[in-house]
Amino acid sequence: MRLSEVLSKAPAAEDVQVEGFLGTRRIPWGQHRSIEVGKVALNFNCKTCGDARTFMSGEKLSCLVVGERVVSIDACLKCPLCGTAVEAWFLVVSRESLYDQAPVVRLERYVENRRGVATRLGIGAGSFDDLLERAELAYEQGLGAGAMVYLRKIFETLTYQVAEIAGIETTGRRGGSKPFRPLLEEVDRKHNIIPSAFSRDGYKLFTELSGVVHGDSSEEVALDKYPHCRRLVIGVINKVVEDTEMKTAIDALGWDLNNLDLLDGGERAS
Repeated sequence: MRLSEVLSKAPAAEDVQVEGFLGTRRIPWGQHRSIEVGKVALNFNCKTCGDARTFMSGEKLSCLVVGERVVSIDACLKCPLCGTAVEAWFLVVSRESLYDQAPVVRLERYVENRRGVATRLGIGAGSFDDLLERAELAYEQGLGAGAMVYLRKIFETLTYQVAEIAGIETTGRRGGSKPFRPLLEEVDRKHNIIPSAFSRDGYKLFTELSGVVHGDSSEEVALDKYPHCRRLVIGVINKVVEDTEMKTAIDALGWDLNNLDLLDGGERAS
């Protein structure tokens, strides 16, 4: 496998064996070298084109040698149709020496600068795509609690929206908002919004998500739980969007999934 294939899967971080790309002669710390490892290809929504595009780098990438096992790689990627450009930065770490004939490497960090001209590909759920992207960016920066806050906001907002469409009471006994957990259970009983894959532990995952949001878990625990909770949240979004009855009701009410009202600052948190 060439290094470009690893970079093109960013932000995935797995140990992968690649073809040697630095040669055998040691390069002093802090020096740059142009490397030819194939073109890096990353998918974005190009705002100029208004559609999904595969942005491509050139044949040569700029590589900064940080040490025997670490290199920093910069790449400029362009939309193949309009030429809109974004920048990407990769920190690549090797198990042993990067000067081996076929080193085993891992993408340790990945940062992109889209400069407002492109967005990451979402799942087609309007405003929720933006929140999912913010959650993912926070996760990639090691901010587990921040990432989970975005997921909980999506989960709560969508549940309350479904409740309103279905005519389920969202007001509690004292006039305030009904606590989220019982509302979620009632909405799920009537419309089965929790994906079947999570039917046994969907509520448990939400409880764990809430624990992180309320400061009951460390950043390490939050980062570990985030991928599982993200899958659950995306599953809930897809279930609602694909539900025929829900779609009919949304259309009848004239709602635009691209502009759903989002809860403010966790005002309905349980």
